[in-house]
Amino acid sequence: MNNTFFETIKAHKGGVFNLSYHQARYESVLNHFGVDVVQNLGDLIIPPQNGLYRCRLVYDVYGFVETSYHPYQKREINSLKILHDDTIEYAIKYTNRERLDALFAQRGEGDDVLIIKNGLVTDTSIANIAFFDGKRWLTPVLPLLHGTTRQRLLDERKIFEEEIRIEDLKRFSQVALMNAMIDFAIITKSPKELFC
Repeated sequence: MNNTFFETIKAHKGGVFNLSYHQARYESVLNHFGVDVVQNLGDLIIPPQNGLYRCRLVYDVYGFVETSYHPYQKREINSLKILHDDTIEYAIKYTNRERLDALFAQRGEGDDVLIIKNGLVTDTSIANIAFFDGKRWLTPVLPLLHGTTRQRLLDERKIFEEEIRIEDLKRFSQVALMNAMIDFAIITKSPKELFC
C-alpha cells in the first residue's frame, strides 16, 4: 500500500480511551483524500482484557484496516535535543515516519528531539508538547501533527495555543509531553536541564 495511515489508541483492561477523537481524525484523513465511506473504529477494536496496550490501527483509502495490540511501557524522557528542520511535514499520521525517524536518530545523548521549523517550536518525534508560563499551559499553534490528546485538552481549555519561538523556551518553568498513551505527562526536569 502506498498511502497507509495509523492511529495509536490507548487500551487498558479492555477499555479504549478517547475513541471519539481518534474517530474524528481517522475520518478527517479519509475526507482529505475524498473518501466519505468510513467505519466505526469501536467495532474494529477488541483489546486484551488485562494490562495496558497500545492499539495500532493501520488503514488506507480503500477501506483496509488492520488492528494490532502491543504491551505498552512508557519511554522516559529527561532530555530533548533541539533540531531544526524547515521543510518537514507530518500533518497526516502516515505509517511512513522516515523523516521523523531520521531526526530521532540525531538525538545524540538526548532521549528524544524537539523539532524547530522556521524558528517555531513544533513537536517531539512522538508527542505534542506544552509549556507552563506561570499561569497557563501553552502548546505550539503550528504542531507537526494535531494530536488527539492535544485536541481534547484544547477543547477542555486545559491548554492554549500560542506561537512559540525557540527563543521563548527560556521563559517557561515547566514542560509537558502529550500523546494518546501518556496523556499529559509533566517532565520533572526544568527546561534549563531538559534541552540539549
